[in-house]
Amino acid sequence: MIGAAASARGRRFAEEETTLSTQSSEAARARAEASFKKEERAKEGAKAMLEYQANSRMIREKTARLKALRLAKEAADKQRSG
Repeated sequence: MIGAAASARGRRFAEEETTLSTQSSEAARARAEASFKKEERAKEGAKAMLEYQANSRMIREKTARLKALRLAKEAADKQRSG
């Protein structure tokens, strides 16, 4: 009987070890996926920031160009009438 009990304990230990191993693998995979998603969000955020900065720069440049044109037109109109 001792051999049967020991054998049963051995099987139970092997099952628990397999369960722990599976849970550990699933946890590791979940951590890896979370890390990957975090990196992807960071990359997307950096890309969005670059686009935002490029758009802001274009708007400032366009505004400056339009202001220069307006001031030149106002100066020309002032010279004609003055």
